[in-house]
Amino acid sequence: MITRIMRVDPKQPKEEHLKEAVEILAKGGLVIIPTETVYGIAGDSSNPQTIRRLYFIKKRPEGKPFSLHIERKERIEDFACDIPISAYKLIDRFWPGPLTIVLKSKDNQTVGLRMPDDEVALEIIKRANVPIVCPSANLSGNPAPRDFSQAIKDLDGLVDLAIDTGPTRLGIESTVVDLTKKPEVILREAAIKKEDIYQTINKKIVLFVCTGNSCRSVMAEALLKNKLKQNNRTDVEVLSAGVAMLENLEASFDTQELLKQEGIDVSGHRSKRLTEGMLKKSDIILVMERMQEERVIQMAPEVRNRLFLLKEFVKIKDNILDIPDPIGTNRQFYEKVFITIKEAVEEIARII
Repeated sequence: MITRIMRVDPKQPKEEHLKEAVEILAKGGLVIIPTETVYGIAGDSSNPQTIRRLYFIKKRPEGKPFSLHIERKERIEDFACDIPISAYKLIDRFWPGPLTIVLKSKDNQTVGLRMPDDEVALEIIKRANVPIVCPSANLSGNPAPRDFSQAIKDLDGLVDLAIDTGPTRLGIESTVVDLTKKPEVILREAAIKKEDIYQTINKKIVLFVCTGNSCRSVMAEALLKNKLKQNNRTDVEVLSAGVAMLENLEASFDTQELLKQEGIDVSGHRSKRLTEGMLKKSDIILVMERMQEERVIQMAPEVRNRLFLLKEFVKIKDNILDIPDPIGTNRQFYEKVFITIKEAVEEIARII
């Protein structure tokens, strides 16, 4: 076999180059591709003949599975089940990037997943339309190749196509974390250090949700951040978002004024729309009204046990657990809402 070698601009790959790589993968072929870590051998994981060939040319023990490479964070749910919060925290921080996570697969085995931070790799994976494995382009036991010359050295004539984009950006393999174990196990510490892995997993995330993310959730987020700062807490991340479609709105005038009285400046706040990703990575989700509670459950049913009405944390409760929207009301109403939110936030700060 003759391996076709193709020099590709890593920032502006030509359409015909990408198309050729994808066509080879679709036919069961193997393609050396770059990633930001090391060069890898891409192949269709759903093609048994391709996988047998990949084991053979790498001289890899068949009991050692290959990880899948994906082009979007959301695709982890296509291949994994019972995904823990820690997985969503890690991929939110490190993907695309040099992190492989091991999760429970849908056939009750395990699956390694990674989203590389390389334009050529992501385009090929995206266009291939088949699940792609991409182990390092070396014989088992040899160093992982940081540049093309190392990658092609042992594999010339063994793969169908080899893409040369020059030296890889990081030159070190991805860190591998097994999240099927409790506690999690770092199988390989490499590009990402274990301290950063544990810090990300162990940091609690509190998410406040209202309608437009311009008043109630802004108050709650700002007050909790301020309280945590006073208590020298750095192990909690606080977020806010709205279920409405509008984004990039400033905090309402009265919200800014009430927080200013607390010594808090939210003039730089811009509203964000609630996403599934925010919900799935959060340890506690606090909504203002039942309508938002229903919307959250629609978006991500699995977070139900982490979802609460904020007013549940007010010590003296009445029969109404909704905190009403003050938009369009007077300052007195705003102040009443603010006092309720402040009391609930103080209790949240005490218990987290």
